[in-house]
Amino acid sequence: MAFASDSGAGAPMADMNVTPLVDVMLVLLIIFMVTAPTPSFPINIDLPQRSLNPPPSPVDPPEPIRVRIDASGQVFWNEGPVPVSALQNMMESEVQRDVNNQPTLEIDTNADADYGVLAKVLAAAKNAQMQKIGFVKN
Repeated sequence: MAFASDSGAGAPMADMNVTPLVDVMLVLLIIFMVTAPTPSFPINIDLPQRSLNPPPSPVDPPEPIRVRIDASGQVFWNEGPVPVSALQNMMESEVQRDVNNQPTLEIDTNADADYGVLAKVLAAAKNAQMQKIGFVKN
């Protein structure tokens, strides 16, 4: 233990030197960290497998279908007005033309349009088994 003076030449310092104690505690901490077993839990992940024969890419993609919903809730199919109730039949006929090479459904919605109309259009697309749906931003 080291003695030093605080205030004068003759007064011994009565504080304990904790440096060796800290060194020993750090060594013990490192030993416990290294020897402690790390908990391991298996995580099942289904990773995609490499395909030797990739699916053929479509040679000529069909023209996209443009569906526009204006602020009043009117739906336009390629710039022609259509009722919402007829959308599913129209989408099903487009899907049936070529199931593997479907056209892209591009939906353009006015910011002031009612969300319910958009929900009906999306439900019709889902029920018609459309796979390529995108939103157009103006």
